[in-house]
This record gives sequence, structure tokens and C-alpha cells, in this order.
Amino acid sequence: QVQLVESGGGLVQAGDSLRLSCAASGRPFTSYLMGWFRQAPGKEREFVAAISGTGGSTYYGDSVKGRVTITKDNAKNTMYLQMNRLKPEDTAVYSCAASPFRDSSTYYYRTSYNVWGQGTQVTVSS
Repeated sequence: QVQLVESGGGLVQAGDSLRLSCAASGRPFTSYLMGWFRQAPGKEREFVAAISGTGGSTYYGDSVKGRVTITKDNAKNTMYLQMNRLKPEDTAVYSCAASPFRDSSTYYYRTSYNVWGQGTQVTVSS
């Protein structure tokens, strides 16, 4: 079973950058798709980005495309989400997730993931 631990959230101002990390353990890191989702108060959980097991494929949600980059360091068993030009509407709890599969065409569905981290709060002030 995979275990995930996020870090890197915080309070920033609009226009700032932030990098989130997700440390994984328990399965070979290259064997599963991983993703980032976020949930703001009163809203549904939203897909942010995903990366295939090998790191060769990346996927982004429309609301963040062009402002975020997802990467992974297989040597460190860690996935990252670099977020630039942050907006107040980016405020949410960000969670990383792991899929049972190396890649998936349904990477944007939260149900494609079966392991979740505890989440890290990102707050962007205007």
C-alpha cells in the first residue's frame, strides 16, 4: 500500500509562486499514476494535474494550465507541483493521490485514485 505525505502549503500573495511536495512510500514509485486535486470550501474536489508512473506523460486541469508544472523525482520518491502567478481563487486544500495504474485516460477522475494524502492548505491573498 502506498502512503503519501504532502508539504509546502502556506499563505502567499496573489502573483506569488509556491511549490508543493508529495512524498510517497510503499510501492515502486514508477509503477503508478499520481495526481494533485484541490478542494475549496463549499466546492467539489477539482483535478489540478497528474503525471504518469514513468513521468513521461503529464496532464493539467483547465483552470491551472499554463501556471502550474507537475514533476516527479524518482530517486527521491517525491512528486512536485510548481504553482506560479497564484490567484485568490487558487485557495484550497491541495491533496496528492496515487492510482492503482501506471497511467490512465481517466486521470481527471478522483475515483481513478485509491490512495490520498492528508492535504496541505494553500491560501492566496489578494
